[in-house]
Amino acid sequence: MGYRRRDTGPRLALWMLVALGDIVLLLIAAGLSAPVAVLGVLTLTIAGVAAWRWMRRTPVPASARRRA
Repeated sequence: MGYRRRDTGPRLALWMLVALGDIVLLLIAAGLSAPVAVLGVLTLTIAGVAAWRWMRRTPVPASARRRA
């Protein structure tokens, strides 16, 4: 019923930010310096988002788009 007005854009949820912060804290506790830990998590996050966006751009065959 409410599918027409649903916003389907990508959103960075609060729990994702908390998870990224937890990863940084775990890396710092493991002995990495804070800038290295933040830079590593940031790099992996950017690479993940880029891969996700790239996968969404690949064309899908028309036969796969058909509804059941």
